Amino acid sequence: MIKAENLTKAFGLKLAVNDVSFSVERGEVLGFLGPNGAGKSTTMRMITGFIAPSGGKVSVGGYDVTTDPIPVKRLIGYLPESAPVYVDMTVRSFLGFCAELSGLRGDDRKKAVNRVVEMCFLESVLYQSVDTLSKGYRHRTCFAQAIIHDPDVLVLDEPTDGLDPNQKHEIRGLIRRMGERKAIIFSTHILEEVEAVCSRAIIIDRGQIVANGTPQELKRKSEFGGAVLLAVRGVSGAQLTERLSSIPNARKAVIVKEENGEVWARVYPSSENRNGELVRNVLTAANGWQVEELHTEEGRLDEVFRNITMPDTAKEKAK
Repeated sequence: MIKAENLTKAFGLKLAVNDVSFSVERGEVLGFLGPNGAGKSTTMRMITGFIAPSGGKVSVGGYDVTTDPIPVKRLIGYLPESAPVYVDMTVRSFLGFCAELSGLRGDDRKKAVNRVVEMCFLESVLYQSVDTLSKGYRHRTCFAQAIIHDPDVLVLDEPTDGLDPNQKHEIRGLIRRMGERKAIIFSTHILEEVEAVCSRAIIIDRGQIVANGTPQELKRKSEFGGAVLLAVRGVSGAQLTERLSSIPNARKAVIVKEENGEVWARVYPSSENRNGELVRNVLTAANGWQVEELHTEEGRLDEVFRNITMPDTAKEKAK
């Protein structure tokens, strides 16, 4: 549904997006991650036809965004960052106006407005003017206009920005449900959002894609992926470290904490040993000890993000 090929955008001498290629299929929710200024919003604006690429091309539903923009716009629902609204309109009149812009008339217009009001939980503010809304309700109103024509493709720039935890939960659930039958791409700074909603994620840094995979695949790049955390009673930290450090296929073992007679240690797997073998080796090494707790850990997406986008800082921290 979305296909970007060698997409490039330059603003003067600054190359904001540099040779970016990816695709999004129907039934897929793609998270677009990256630090501020990485090129996320610029890429999304090119997908929607808001700005033209300097090089490469992008198509939506088989239509070229540059040469065939009208069919593309019919397919897309777009929530830009800081989306503009007519503040003197009520929520209902604004959504009705947006429905008309999408070609909906009569009963179809009324049904579309009622549908998005219910989906975005706007019943309580329906007859308020937009300028009296809280930031969260204003953002939900903007989200509603993006989906009012029930588009096949959604491009959402920071869709939960400014929402409280309950509102974020509602919008994430809505995106997840819509993602079953639409192609969705959304940018976010909230890594927990990626795990909660996305079927795949792309990390972009300085205009280039530096990682692309499912949240599980990205987390496996973390040094914590497959690590074994255990708590042992009646053993000193030095004894624990000495024995665990000699485990086959373990990269290192470190003491996490010592309290109330318990010692917590983490055993990191070597890069080629991220299956269940490390657990068996740890259990063998701990034979005869009073093991209070033992479990494997998932990788940490925040650590992967930092390592990829701030490699020099990550290396310095590891020393």
